[in-house]
Amino acid sequence: MITVQFTVRPGQGDASGFDMGDMVLTGDFGTADSSGHIPDQGMMIYLSVIQLLDSLRDFLRSNARVLTFIGADTSFSLVLRRTKDGLSVASKHGVVARTTVPELASAVLHAAEDLGRSLPPDDQVAADWEAALTAFRPLVPGGKD
Repeated sequence: MITVQFTVRPGQGDASGFDMGDMVLTGDFGTADSSGHIPDQGMMIYLSVIQLLDSLRDFLRSNARVLTFIGADTSFSLVLRRTKDGLSVASKHGVVARTTVPELASAVLHAAEDLGRSLPPDDQVAADWEAALTAFRPLVPGGKD
């Protein structure tokens, strides 16, 4: 089991595709959380989620064994590895979840869609945001195209 949450940090003024925010992934073995670290591991959250969607989509469609993700303007990272039963998701502190491709893709997509509700449609990042979501949706059962 894995849950994913993307959040925008408060106090940044009007919503923007360049807002700082955090990622939290929680699984049966722990949590990977970009918040509360020194030095700060917050990231440009919309750009980081676009990057995650694009790199995860490419990884899941390929035969690659490992994906290392580092968010935009942060040292926060995740390592995804293919296992015989699915995927493992780890932070620098160790494995946080063992999951399946459909479960991970669904959790990431739903978290991204939730975050995207606060992005103004006329924002500079909005077109890239929508393109990343549209390209990722076919990986999720029932995600449409």
